[in-house]
Amino acid sequence: MQEAKWNYFSFTQSHPGKVRAYNEDACLAMLNEGVWVVADGMGGHSAGDIASRMLVDIIEQKVSSIGLPFLTVEHLHEALIDANTRIYQFGYHDLAKSIMGTTAVVLFIKEQQFHCLWVGDSRLYLYREGQLRQQSRDHSQVMEMVEKGLLNEREAEQHPMANVITRAVGVDENINIDHLSGPLQNGDQFLLCSDGLTKELADYEMATCFKATNVNEVGLALIHSALVRGASDNVTCAVVKAAEHAMAEPTPDSNYSDATVPLFNHQRMTLQGE
Repeated sequence: MQEAKWNYFSFTQSHPGKVRAYNEDACLAMLNEGVWVVADGMGGHSAGDIASRMLVDIIEQKVSSIGLPFLTVEHLHEALIDANTRIYQFGYHDLAKSIMGTTAVVLFIKEQQFHCLWVGDSRLYLYREGQLRQQSRDHSQVMEMVEKGLLNEREAEQHPMANVITRAVGVDENINIDHLSGPLQNGDQFLLCSDGLTKELADYEMATCFKATNVNEVGLALIHSALVRGASDNVTCAVVKAAEHAMAEPTPDSNYSDATVPLFNHQRMTLQGE
């Protein structure tokens, strides 16, 4: 099969951050099936934690029941719709009509194509040929203002309503899911992340982390740099690299040191140990 010539390498980690007492983010990596998910829960009294965990569990169960040979992006779309219904019903019936929900960004790679499904402001980035570009488009109040020409993107990042999202999984009986697809290239790297990462690091700073030699170092650099900045929210990321068999992923040195991890402290980029 043509798909067999590709290797995937990935790093996933979720951290509560430096301020929050609990973690409402969740992530999923199904390397063999080519599926990765990041979810950022919302709702009081642990409802956000429940919503994000329900979402990743439902997707995992759906993917496992179908298996890679038959898995399609339509199956993942169905899983998101199912998650929306079950989270909505849980909040309504089990949490006394509470509003609970979660963002979702899903990456699916198959047959030299990548697919992204998303709801909310958790993002997908593609790092290709030394450039990091956001692929998803935030479902947020400020992004709607940007699209209407009321704000530019720099102003949007600092706007007091920057954390107000306009779509989430589980907050309503119906759900609107965005989807994009594109051709896969050898060496492509993807970043799925919650807004806890993008609140702390600018795109150019995240791009610098991708200069590391393998996905583990990229992921550690991203998480560590957000924590250095203060990490006022939960921080979650999944880094995925697609490579043909001819391209091997360098393995971390057994004497790996934090000296290779970039730190972003205030406005100055440094390497620890400088």
